[in-house]
Amino acid sequence: MARRTAFAFGLLIGAGFLTSPPAFAQGADRDLVKRGEYLATAGDCVACHTAPGGKPFAGNYPLNTPIGVIMTPNLTPDPETGLGNWTEEDFEKSFRHGIGKDGEYLYPAFPFGWYTKVTADDTKAIFAYLKSLPPVNEKKKENGIDFPFNIRASLITWRTAFFNEGEFKPDPNASAEVNRGGYLVEGLGHCGMCHNENKLVGNSSLAGKLGGGVIDGWYAPNITPDDQQGIGAWTDAEVVSYLKTGTAPGNRPGVAAGPMRQTIDESLSKMTDADLKAIVAYLRSVPAKKTYKQQDLQAYNKPGAPGAETYLTYCSSCHRPDGKGVEGAIPALAGNSSVQTKGPESVLRVIYGGLAAQNGYAPMPAIGQEMTEQQVKEVTDYVRNSWGNSAPVMNAGGAVSAAREATNTMLSGTANCAEVTPEKLKAAFDQAGVAEALKGITPTDFVPRLVQIVPKVKRADTGASDDDIVNGLQAAFCKAGTEAGQKDKPGWTSLLGSFGSVAYSQVRHPEKQASAKPGAPPASGMSPPSKN
Repeated sequence: MARRTAFAFGLLIGAGFLTSPPAFAQGADRDLVKRGEYLATAGDCVACHTAPGGKPFAGNYPLNTPIGVIMTPNLTPDPETGLGNWTEEDFEKSFRHGIGKDGEYLYPAFPFGWYTKVTADDTKAIFAYLKSLPPVNEKKKENGIDFPFNIRASLITWRTAFFNEGEFKPDPNASAEVNRGGYLVEGLGHCGMCHNENKLVGNSSLAGKLGGGVIDGWYAPNITPDDQQGIGAWTDAEVVSYLKTGTAPGNRPGVAAGPMRQTIDESLSKMTDADLKAIVAYLRSVPAKKTYKQQDLQAYNKPGAPGAETYLTYCSSCHRPDGKGVEGAIPALAGNSSVQTKGPESVLRVIYGGLAAQNGYAPMPAIGQEMTEQQVKEVTDYVRNSWGNSAPVMNAGGAVSAAREATNTMLSGTANCAEVTPEKLKAAFDQAGVAEALKGITPTDFVPRLVQIVPKVKRADTGASDDDIVNGLQAAFCKAGTEAGQKDKPGWTSLLGSFGSVAYSQVRHPEKQASAKPGAPPASGMSPPSKN
């Protein structure tokens, strides 16, 4: 029950969970089940307990940890392979104390170091919810852990040194709202598992608390109230908006990516505004931290600075030469706090992996796939230190190559094409003949083909957002290109990115795009990168 990112030793797939309680509650108190559903969502339990393509909560998600691969267990009430024969006492012992049904120590990939702070009543509600799920017979696969780490008895050393049992203790000098936020952040939310600077799996009390740090090849930013490197300069409304949607409108450019995007989609976006406000109130109460010293860095925004030419060639057509982007369409890089974190990992992963359309913003192509590693390094340092931005530069180390190796996305050409979702949108695509229209398509066909199919899709009663439609069209184009053998040819990522830009323009501004000449840049001002 943790975010599905390996920096978690147990970390982030699910859909809507805050609906009415399951009809198959099997006699459990419906109010208790409903409360447990909300709490399980706050803990994002489905993340680590759903295998890729598997059924929710049936386990067998592989967690890549420093000691090997840990397979997660089945949490459905199947009597043979899941929790069907577990008692409340069994579950409480596991959830809050890290001891399995048969008395074995659990690996701290499971964040019981945080869950120990959850109250007994809330633990009971979570168990009631899990017991209400449809049983799935899915046997847990073997862990891939070598000696001596496969000897669970050795975990007593870790437990003795780092595990502090006990429920969350409210601060008598803090408000009820701050204490509620502390309960969520330090317990079910286990935010420090990603955002603590110094991490030791399962330990929630190390130095560098919430000051930001690398996790699974991404950088979880500083979320202390520091004015420059944390959330100190953000308003409460801006932080709540970011937690709920992945963006903060107004003066806070940028969108959530990577594990945080998944956490928002699966967990935070489904929480009440009151709880999100409580989380912000608690974060305001923790000591502010700086994760790097301000440095008098070279003036990257001057002509001739390292990365300037690469930026103008590959990035400026969308993000603009001044880094301000396009309001409502392309996130600004200037003043973007996500760009200026201590580590460059998240910027590198986005450059190499691209981003799907979200919150009204256009999809970003995996532009780094067309660059050399030196170009990626230089342009990353450039955007992190231009237009008033300030962040440490990369000197030595393999952050760039590590990011490239870790990237596994459709847009980068390193993963399979995504599926069109939701189901109603998929049906609308079939009815509009999207797959047939995209067969053999070339850049000069992008606009006329999309002019034909997009209005049909948008007229259908799908309930899909513009983001869903754009991402669906890009996934359909990916499949058409793969079937035609284009994916194996040079320039595939650029072609896929160009199609996504045109699809975004057509979906968002059909009246402008319909009159565009074939091969012309999209009406939004976005265009494929020019390689001078």
